[in-house]
Amino acid sequence: MEELREKLALFLSDRLYQIIISNPRRKEGAFKIKIRPVIVKDRLCFQETFWRGTQVFHENYEKEEVLAEILKRMEKDFKQLEAESMDGRLNALVSKKGKITIKHQENKGDAPVKKPDMSHNRTKKYLLKEGIVVPFLIDLGVQTKEGQIIRARYDKFKQINRYLEFVEDILPTLNTGKIIRIIDFGCGKSYLTFALYYYLHEIKKLNVQITGLDLKEDVICKCNLLAESYQYHDLHFYKGDISTFEGMKQADMVVTLHACDTATDYAIEKAVRWNAKVIFAVPCCQHEVNKQIENEMLAPVLKYGLIKERISALITDGVRAELLEECGYDTQILEFIDMEHTPKNILIRAVKREEIGEEKEIFRPAEAQEGIWPLSEMKEETQTALMCKALHVETTLQKLLNNKKMG
Repeated sequence: MEELREKLALFLSDRLYQIIISNPRRKEGAFKIKIRPVIVKDRLCFQETFWRGTQVFHENYEKEEVLAEILKRMEKDFKQLEAESMDGRLNALVSKKGKITIKHQENKGDAPVKKPDMSHNRTKKYLLKEGIVVPFLIDLGVQTKEGQIIRARYDKFKQINRYLEFVEDILPTLNTGKIIRIIDFGCGKSYLTFALYYYLHEIKKLNVQITGLDLKEDVICKCNLLAESYQYHDLHFYKGDISTFEGMKQADMVVTLHACDTATDYAIEKAVRWNAKVIFAVPCCQHEVNKQIENEMLAPVLKYGLIKERISALITDGVRAELLEECGYDTQILEFIDMEHTPKNILIRAVKREEIGEEKEIFRPAEAQEGIWPLSEMKEETQTALMCKALHVETTLQKLLNNKKMG
């Protein structure tokens, strides 16, 4: 950590724009931390903002205090750090074994730079900024033709930005030096798909190809017409079923938002088979476990239909997250939007681990190149499998990952 300490000490000044700490080692706790310089009572301080679920917390530190805080978090809690200042950029990655890789790039002397905003209280800055005209936001009814956000649609504007913040966190895990292939299963009206393309292609200037898939032909037709009108040349929509889709052989990122019931399982299974680097899933209508679940100890509460339904939905998503962990992904359960807007607010975000230790080897070598590993090949039953047995449930995702025939 000594090299990181020396580099950070240079960045922690009034020339710093921000430091972003992301990719947490654990599911609980903060999932992202941002640090920026602020002036408090004529003194230079550093404000730490960290996100936990839908909550945001702030704390101000002196330079040495924040330096110690950053190093502690990188040593114990996080794997990734990005710092940007008027002088250059710093990237640090911590491997599973604790090895730190640091890249430092200095700005060219003739490049124009702006001064950091060090005001203590700032208005919320969104990735899609207010006042800038975005065509799909106008068609969605979120924005006026002048670029102003329509007050009654402000929650939708915040939701879109919240989604893009989740995407921004995982960008360093993708290979931005090549075409990034993304598929959105069950894309529906696709406002988040359009937002994703706009952010990655128009704002971040990345080479992306995004495919949307949905069952509704009229929706697909409309989305293609909109993409064409915006000149989004690498955004295409197709009619198709997630479970039978074979239209591509590889994807870097798989998104499935509000795909109904077991459709989420088929999308996750395909992502795992493709060795997708990133998986985003917001499950919906989880009925499968509700029809199966039986447990003598839980019988007193399972007799209440509403309680049974909610327990079943949470177990379904918990099993999905754990199966992804077993397949080599660092997986988080995050709150997508506030409960007051929809009860379906769980986001499963999974990022492929760079290294899988020998104790995690769970697939046959012959199948490793294809990215398929039946969980039945594991040396012993996992806690997830034992729990499912106790509850008398077997999910579609378990069957798919075990290469079982579906009924």
